[in-house]
Amino acid sequence: MNASIGIAPDLQKLHHIVEDESLPYSHPAVYRLTAGQRIIAGVPGGDAEVFITLIDRLDGPFHLLYVLHTPRGEAEPGRYQTPLIDKPDTVRWLRRFADYIRADSRFDLWAHSPDDDATLVWDRHDRLFAYGPLERFEASLRDRGFVEGDAIIPSPHEHHYRRVCDAEALALLASQDWSWSPLRPEDEQ
Repeated sequence: MNASIGIAPDLQKLHHIVEDESLPYSHPAVYRLTAGQRIIAGVPGGDAEVFITLIDRLDGPFHLLYVLHTPRGEAEPGRYQTPLIDKPDTVRWLRRFADYIRADSRFDLWAHSPDDDATLVWDRHDRLFAYGPLERFEASLRDRGFVEGDAIIPSPHEHHYRRVCDAEALALLASQDWSWSPLRPEDEQ
């Protein structure tokens, strides 16, 4: 376990059901460039370094958007957005909360760089959506060993909203000067 936050390193937010047993699900290292001019990739093992690798291809600064769709009492559901944060602070923040991001499904996470006209979305299904400089993103994924393929959501599957993550959810919300807005229909579970 990560002693500082108490989240076991093998916990994952997404499980699939195999012969009536709930098993952690990890996407293979695949991505697809869609006709809609975006990349959809799996995030193997919920590894925050995949998200960070794409952020490294941008100049920043970034707005982070924490879309809390299934709270466990830590705050109201809604969209929590940061003011602009420089790239080094964004990467530090992602690494600080990487275990929580990997282990819990109560939210989706976005990073938007206005200067790069780029948006990255990491959803509750451990899929990553990338908009903007797709050639840079694709090169970055290939450098990490990703190959072309589809990041398919397993069916049936289940999401985990873990009690062990409640303190980290509170710490994440206390870590920034967030502005709040209500969920949009597409955000809700």
